[in-house]
Amino acid sequence: MKIILAALILLSTFACGQSIQKDKWHWDDPLKQDTTAGYVQVVKVDNVLYISGAVSLEITPQGITRVYRALERSLKSHGATFQNVVKENLYTTDIEAMKKHNAARKAFYQGDFPAATWVQITRLYMPEAKLEVELVAHLPK
Repeated sequence: MKIILAALILLSTFACGQSIQKDKWHWDDPLKQDTTAGYVQVVKVDNVLYISGAVSLEITPQGITRVYRALERSLKSHGATFQNVVKENLYTTDIEAMKKHNAARKAFYQGDFPAATWVQITRLYMPEAKLEVELVAHLPK
């Protein structure tokens, strides 16, 4: 039992000492992150992109298109497209308006939709924002 416990402690110590390789992109910022709020727009680990939310102040076809164009730019930072997206999280202060204008969103996926979660919330980080969308995308190995 003591040998097993010692082995587990050794393995957990070794595993904690291992760091993952992160490739970051933040709107062409040379620091590759926002130090004020404390986030990065895109983090790539292995073949997975974790894309922070892009926001809109309005839930209209134009506002939704601006959000998805910003996300498209984030995807392109690592050579990806919306066809690489496997998960989408959408946060809005007005789910009914988002449902009404969903065609603007759907156009970016060209019929190849990801798993998605849509949530209506009271407010976002930016108080004037009405929509925020974040993505997870996989790149080919």
